[in-house]
Amino acid sequence: MVKLGALVIGQSPRREVEEEIRMVMGERFELDLRGALDGLTKSEIDELTPESDQDTMFTRLPDGSGVKISKKAVTRYGTNQLADLIDSGADYVMVLCTGEFPEWTESFRVVYPSRIVKHFVNALQEGGRLGVFVPLREQLEKANKQWTSAGYDAVVEPLSPNASEDDCRQAGDRMALHDPDLMVFDCISYRSKTKRFVCSIVKKPAILAITASVRCIMEMISDKESA
Repeated sequence: MVKLGALVIGQSPRREVEEEIRMVMGERFELDLRGALDGLTKSEIDELTPESDQDTMFTRLPDGSGVKISKKAVTRYGTNQLADLIDSGADYVMVLCTGEFPEWTESFRVVYPSRIVKHFVNALQEGGRLGVFVPLREQLEKANKQWTSAGYDAVVEPLSPNASEDDCRQAGDRMALHDPDLMVFDCISYRSKTKRFVCSIVKKPAILAITASVRCIMEMISDKESA
């Protein structure tokens, strides 16, 4: 059986992430999902406060709560976790985050959703109006620059992956006013049910980071199975 290693930027287990992965891949593989912050207590995680907006990331903890954490801290703690995951014998390893980790890309040859989502969007639409959802207001400016520099007329809206249905409806209503050609849910913590609900309001297609990334993994797994 093919073994997939996956590293979330918070802690494992992440049942809802595993559900999204298996919704695409089924049961024909072994999943080893770990967290960059595994082994830390809740109080220790609370101390990993971001130094700036550029250092701010969102993750959902195993109990379902959402937290803001420092990207520098995630990189520091996650380096050993990622190395151990690679050494565990997984056929493929994926970092479950749409953020960019230059310190890791220089050292670890694994799958990065940040690259997949970027090229996935470009393959479907070069330029035009792009609607982007990110978890935190602190991430708005960075996301806008990222997608604008890629050639899109980007509009970025904050939407917590833990948002209520009413909050999702309001975010969808705001996005509908911008009339995007395509939308992106730019965080691994977003779920398919959120995508479906918001798309039903905006009436436009969307890319969900986790399922887009897993579908790319599926291409490699299919090749390995047929070899």
